[in-house]
Amino acid sequence: MKTNKETLPIELLDQIQSRGAGYDLLRYVSLPDLFGNEAEALLYFMGRNLARKFEINALSDIIYFFEKVGWGRLELFKEKNNQLEFHLLSDAVVQRLAMPVDVEFRLEAGFLAEAITILKGKECECIEEVRKKIHQVEFTIIFVE
Repeated sequence: MKTNKETLPIELLDQIQSRGAGYDLLRYVSLPDLFGNEAEALLYFMGRNLARKFEINALSDIIYFFEKVGWGRLELFKEKNNQLEFHLLSDAVVQRLAMPVDVEFRLEAGFLAEAITILKGKECECIEEVRKKIHQVEFTIIFVE
């Protein structure tokens, strides 16, 4: 793997083919077994690191990324002075929430936090809230500067 700071073009996602089952097994079964309580923190920072690897020049790049990797349809719902609220919904979210294992959205939260940091030039963090009844995940970006 490259160790330099060169970013990858967002179009690289068009060349990746996956159905996702293997990914879900690793993420929701193997990773928690290996890392226990630290798995969610690890996923958050993996998401942040992943965002640094891709050229993110606009909000549309973030939305495109979420769709291409199968995370779902991301929408900017609300924008305030020091925070942004996004909603994530799709059949993929519904299916994940119906799985008979604990699911989380920390990888997505980390990616979104770093991608918005890159776009806005302000450090931020992301908190997610799963709304199972309406099959939606809400991400709140909070600017910390």
